[in-house]
Amino acid sequence: MESTTPTVHSTGTSIRPQRTVLISGASIAGPTLAYWLHRYGFAVTVVEKASAPRGGGYPIDVRGTAIEVVRRMGILPQLQDAHIGSPRFTFLDADGGEIVALDGGAVAGGAERDLEVRRGDLTAILHAAVRDDVEFLFDDAIDTLDQSGHGVDVTFRSGRQRTFDLVLGADGIHSRTRELVLGPEAQFDRYLGYCVAVFTVPNTFGLSREVRLWSVPGRSAALYATGDDHELTAFLTFRQPERPLAALRDPVARWDLVASTFAGAGWEVPGLVGAMRDAGDLFFDVVSQIRLPSWSNGRVALAGDAAYAPSFLTGQGSSLALTGSYMLAHSLATHPDHAEAFAAYERDTREFVTLNQALVDDGGARLFPATAEALEQRNTMLRELVAMPEPTPRAAHSALTLPELVQMA
Repeated sequence: MESTTPTVHSTGTSIRPQRTVLISGASIAGPTLAYWLHRYGFAVTVVEKASAPRGGGYPIDVRGTAIEVVRRMGILPQLQDAHIGSPRFTFLDADGGEIVALDGGAVAGGAERDLEVRRGDLTAILHAAVRDDVEFLFDDAIDTLDQSGHGVDVTFRSGRQRTFDLVLGADGIHSRTRELVLGPEAQFDRYLGYCVAVFTVPNTFGLSREVRLWSVPGRSAALYATGDDHELTAFLTFRQPERPLAALRDPVARWDLVASTFAGAGWEVPGLVGAMRDAGDLFFDVVSQIRLPSWSNGRVALAGDAAYAPSFLTGQGSSLALTGSYMLAHSLATHPDHAEAFAAYERDTREFVTLNQALVDDGGARLFPATAEALEQRNTMLRELVAMPEPTPRAAHSALTLPELVQMA
């Protein structure tokens, strides 16, 4: 077993031991936490169930307070180079006819300083920023946690056992860390009534820097071209009043649900449904939020989607992960007692999280209307946007002012 590691001067004199931290998850929140905790003098280990940093994924936004986080990390220029820009949005009717085409900024409510990057690019940049400074354990995961007065005894799925002062869960909306210390996901999951399937298809449509979104009441399909790529990201989103438990467990039930939901659909939807069946990179899940009464238990705390997933309908998942991770690391650096640090993290960050999670209350209804009346209202609003100036960012995105960097002795 191992725990705190003494830091030794060149004279051989031991000083205050380094606190050891295990971070579960190497996507966005995990490497961000690792970066800041290493900077603040912690000995950091990151465990990730995938065999390497995950590439691919649909484009994500970094905006508001999160822009300042990446600036302080020194990776803003790299993200600016990876910025794909807001694409043109073309909204289609039931037959595939154009309703309106808009600049992406008008749809998202963004501004020039916001960034849109491929998720895999952000993950790669974050990993590169910390890979030489912290320990990574790929192709492994936490199996059990046993907290005690001296630390957290961790058994990994590989069979190895180690002890850490603290464990931080940054392992996504279906967090194993959260389940181990706070209980089953169902009690914290706020189901928003939608399902989504995401996968890639060949760009046989000649699309470039454009999103084409087809909608009928309760059903939407989209093709997203981030550039002049040979592949497009396809989305199938639909209303589902009850959580489809069978479809989440069984690929056959999943296919049957999607096929029956989109039966008789127009535009290119039948081809997309067929492509989904054979997609090797299919992501399918319900659309939901995680709402916890507390983000920590003992020596274990959570960040990012594991603690407060806002759902893709807000467009703020990655930005909350970046900002929340900064706040958690800052609290640990300024409070030697972990209980005080976790309390400060939650006290200083929860209002920001709540404001951003609340964005979902109009996001889903606006982009994916469930009724014919709501669809017509959305289309009317879109037509009016053509003549409107580009809006400013929503206040929620920038509602948190970051505390200053901690200066280490």
